[in-house]
Amino acid sequence: MHNTFTSTKATVGLGLRRGLMTDLLAARDDDVDFLEVAPENWIGIGGAQGHGFRALAERFTLSCHGLSLSLGGPAPLDVGFLREVRLFLDQYKVPLYSEHLSYCSDDGHLYDLLPLPFTEEAVRHVSARIAQAQDILGRRLAVENVSYYAAPQHDMDEVAFTNAVLREADCDLLLDVNNVYVNSINHDFDPQTFLAGLDSGRVVGMHVAGHFDQSETLKIDSHGAPVKPVVWSLLAQAYARFGVQPTLLERDFNFPPFAELRAELQTLRRLQTEAMSRG
Repeated sequence: MHNTFTSTKATVGLGLRRGLMTDLLAARDDDVDFLEVAPENWIGIGGAQGHGFRALAERFTLSCHGLSLSLGGPAPLDVGFLREVRLFLDQYKVPLYSEHLSYCSDDGHLYDLLPLPFTEEAVRHVSARIAQAQDILGRRLAVENVSYYAAPQHDMDEVAFTNAVLREADCDLLLDVNNVYVNSINHDFDPQTFLAGLDSGRVVGMHVAGHFDQSETLKIDSHGAPVKPVVWSLLAQAYARFGVQPTLLERDFNFPPFAELRAELQTLRRLQTEAMSRG
């Protein structure tokens, strides 16, 4: 297995979903550089799915993107789960573990990624929890900017809030370019200004995905459709701002023939090549 994250940042990835298992096992080695998994979905998995997972882990670098840590939540962090994740990351030599800058649980899991208020109190709360998670994991954590539809209290804008968390927690950013676009339409801000305001040295990876056009003023982050041209364009601008970073094509359902996903991955490679040629 080649560790693509350490050899070059010009890499493209795809989420390892059970609905894509057969296609990924049959994929060419040059179709994709890394596979992203939610560790909670694969820790201890057995049977045919576990066999397929281990076969893919031998061929491709794994990146981990968690779903249930609830970094911004009110309940104590699940220390036992974090220790399991650390063992998983070590076992598969995972170079990047990321989670969402949001919360998803209190007394139980809410099965949604809910936005945090953009306040100083929230900065202190989530930053302390990220720092605690990093201590248990023994490595840096990247947090992802999330899409949101209801806006909690905003004493500052999203860029200021995100930068404050990154600095206070001393963690990294997984930049979801589609979420930037979706939020820019739903909350009426300029996406280029958003990118320009982020701390440039914190971005260690990127996501792109398709979204659903509910209306001209409402976009839904669906992960169930091809990436739209406006998001490809914004990704090119993100490369110009932050440099080329490992980039994941997110597709969670409505899986097309694998040839269509391969074509989107090739678009990613082309944008990375063009960005590097421009310096």
